[in-house]
Amino acid sequence: MNTTVNTGLWLLSLALVNAGLAQTRGRSRWYWFLFSLFLGPIATFLIIVWPPLTAPTPVARS
Repeated sequence: MNTTVNTGLWLLSLALVNAGLAQTRGRSRWYWFLFSLFLGPIATFLIIVWPPLTAPTPVARS
């Protein structure tokens, strides 16, 4: 098989994994999938290093 095809399949697989990982950390699955297609392992590093997004704490009304 061609090296270009192997590299493309590896990057596509990594982008799918990154999309799932991003969703578990509260980020957009689609955005990180596209971002990962271009940056590959760098995107994985960013997903892991950046803190997860958290929902804002609701303010109690008195």
